[in-house]
Amino acid sequence: MANMIQAAKDSVAALLAEAYARAAEKGQLPAGAALSGTVEIPKDTANGDFAANHAMAGARALRMAPRKIAEALAANLELGGSWFSSVEVAGPGFINFRLAPSWYEDVLKCVFAEGADYGRVDEGQGRSVMVEFVSANPTGPMHMGNARGGVLGDALASVLERAGWRVWREFYVNDAGNQIEKFASSIDARYRQLLLGEDAVEFPEDGYRGDDIRELAAAFLEEYGPDWLEKDAAERHEAMARFGLQRNIPKMQEDLWRYGVEYDEWFFESSLYESGFVPDTIALLTARGFTYEKDGALWLKTAEILGEKLRQAGKSEEEIARLDLKDDVLRRANGFYTYFASDIAYHRNKLETRGFDVAINVWGADHHGHVARLKGALDALGLDGEHRLQIVLMQLVKLMSDGKEVRMSKRTGKAISLTNLLDDIPVDSARYFFNSRPDSPVLFDLELAQRQDNENPVYYVQYAHARICTLIAALAAEGHEVPEAGEIDGALLTDETERELIKQLAALPEEIRLAARDCDPSRVNKYVTELAARFHRFYTSCRIKGAEPGVLAARLALADCVRRVIEATLSVIGVTAPEKM
Repeated sequence: MANMIQAAKDSVAALLAEAYARAAEKGQLPAGAALSGTVEIPKDTANGDFAANHAMAGARALRMAPRKIAEALAANLELGGSWFSSVEVAGPGFINFRLAPSWYEDVLKCVFAEGADYGRVDEGQGRSVMVEFVSANPTGPMHMGNARGGVLGDALASVLERAGWRVWREFYVNDAGNQIEKFASSIDARYRQLLLGEDAVEFPEDGYRGDDIRELAAAFLEEYGPDWLEKDAAERHEAMARFGLQRNIPKMQEDLWRYGVEYDEWFFESSLYESGFVPDTIALLTARGFTYEKDGALWLKTAEILGEKLRQAGKSEEEIARLDLKDDVLRRANGFYTYFASDIAYHRNKLETRGFDVAINVWGADHHGHVARLKGALDALGLDGEHRLQIVLMQLVKLMSDGKEVRMSKRTGKAISLTNLLDDIPVDSARYFFNSRPDSPVLFDLELAQRQDNENPVYYVQYAHARICTLIAALAAEGHEVPEAGEIDGALLTDETERELIKQLAALPEEIRLAARDCDPSRVNKYVTELAARFHRFYTSCRIKGAEPGVLAARLALADCVRRVIEATLSVIGVTAPEKM
């Protein structure tokens, strides 16, 4: 897969190595040095398209002024047949290269040749990665925060696929533990209130108060009648939890499917208990000497594990002491395992049992304190949690309407559900808006997301695609078909807006690589928004219809390349590319 920007950088380095060999042979530079440096794209392209600092990096080894080295290298460069038309020395010794028409032409040929695969890179080298995301408690409707996690996780998974990883998408269903008991007791309280009156039954202080709980209680009463009022509370809670989960989980799956999110597996926490995997995992930690008993409970030596990691990282005892590290309970005195215990077991299942090379979790920022503890526990199991587990922490969503923030609380039942959101907002807008930097809060403006104009960024990008489709159809009606790759004459694309547009096309493979490396799919949004902006500038500056035939063909090919890349890039974040708007 072609990365034309990296290829150009590599070409600069190779040309400079050849120039150094010539200069050394002529006695203009000392021989025997290992000349190296970096090649970057200058912020101001008036200084060239690529800048190399090899002369400054080699000044000590060559024992010469950087400027003199740069001038000797420039004098011995042979650019014939390369992607560069000229070179100049600037400042203290930068060597600036300007691109030749052949590079711009080759970029377009790559887009044509690779088609829908353009932008793919081999960063992952076929390694396996599980992306676990959303994983909302199945105790009620999914809300705005889950909506953000859904698109971030799904877009990240798509980015990783295009970066050469084998990707598995997973939803972890928390169908065991304290929150399920709270869920059951909430349904039970509403069930008894229906039969005995609200004043006769006190609702749990920390219970779930949403209308969905009332609906589940009413449905349970309709299906099973009032007789369950006489049964043991524990038996009633078990039945109500099962009843609620059997209705909530399919609804979650339906909502996510509507949102364009599908998983390879819905993994149930209860399966870890049914298989004995949780106690087995804790037994392994005990066998390795990382647990102890206190007050009838079993504890993990979290402070010891993390303290040793910090020492290895060079932290002093004083710095470690200031962190006030605490140990964690794995099994309570009543014999029940904690959520942390099952979480450790689940991640052991990911990395050891199922053998994923890397596991990535998309979590809310409120899980920040859990990250080091979980990685430490995996390290204690010999699973290299520090490197094999990556956590993407996403900030909160702030819903704005009429310029004011809409307050939300899941527990009080005032959250905006994903279902309600998608009733009001197009899926494309929701996915585009939520795929923003994970470490930044999202200000989700309901009115802006609904607008059908260029103020809405997803509309702005989709309009660029539709505009090109309309252009291609109109020109085809006049007998002007998009040329084949071999018929493109890059020398005719000389306008600055044309070249800036082609550079943006060339940037996609590197953006995909960086998005995968940093677990930041929002780079795709920024990339395609900038691509649309550069296309609109090009379209305003450069006439296509009515241009001289060769120029028309070259510009039409450029426009079609933009169309292809917009469509492929939007597909990465799960957004459609309409042909008409």
